[in-house]
Amino acid sequence: MLLGSQLRRLREARGITREAAGYSIRASESKISRMELGRVSFKTRDVEDLLTLYGVTDEAERQSLLSLAREANVAGWWHSYTDVLPSWFPTYVGLEGAASLIRVYEVQFVHGLLQTEEYARAVVRRGMKGASAADVERRVALRLERQKYLLAKNAPEFHIVLDEAALRRPYGDRQVMRGQLQHLIDVSERPNVRLQVMPFGFGGHSGESGAFTILSFPDTDLSDVVYMEQLSSALYLDKREDVAQYEQALKELQQDSPGPDESRDLLRGLLQLS
Repeated sequence: MLLGSQLRRLREARGITREAAGYSIRASESKISRMELGRVSFKTRDVEDLLTLYGVTDEAERQSLLSLAREANVAGWWHSYTDVLPSWFPTYVGLEGAASLIRVYEVQFVHGLLQTEEYARAVVRRGMKGASAADVERRVALRLERQKYLLAKNAPEFHIVLDEAALRRPYGDRQVMRGQLQHLIDVSERPNVRLQVMPFGFGGHSGESGAFTILSFPDTDLSDVVYMEQLSSALYLDKREDVAQYEQALKELQQDSPGPDESRDLLRGLLQLS
């Protein structure tokens, strides 16, 4: 994504169309679009030809961008799990790992980054009916590996609004749900985590379209990305006007939900009732 955004900036600065850029590397306009969105791998020769077309002659700048191209083609750790993942999800894992701010609204179940191992196993079993025990465990292992992001030295800011439905819908037995609620109470105390609960009592709210995630990145050249998962695919939105609508919806959810302290009290109340 970083390389793609820089290539787009260079192309636009020279007033070159995607069609012309594609012609220069014997490719289509749509391939240039996918390259600029960071959704395809990069051939060194193509990047070299595009840099020449865009008038990048400084050797240090060229080598810096070519180095990015080589890094972009290195498979992430999560690629070893692609055999148990839907085709669209590895892209999300990569984006999640690169984000400096992750903002979420979740309604069906507790977000994967906050799930206990037992709760995650129950969720995966429900979503992978008929899967072998080994495949279920590999999916759970991936989820637990992702959670290390929140504990890392440069952990992202994680802001989440959990609908009360996600907390009351049982995955696993009573002990599993109690463990999950206690885990949410504990993790909500982390300095990089802001957890709020949208209670049933509020009624209708701005999350009516369902769960979504907004990913923001430390490099200012990268646009925010909205991720929404569907049954057989996922949507990745990065147009400014689309992202703005979801940012507004999340802002309203945060304003309408109890704050982190009150939400923690709500979690404690649910734990006592469970």
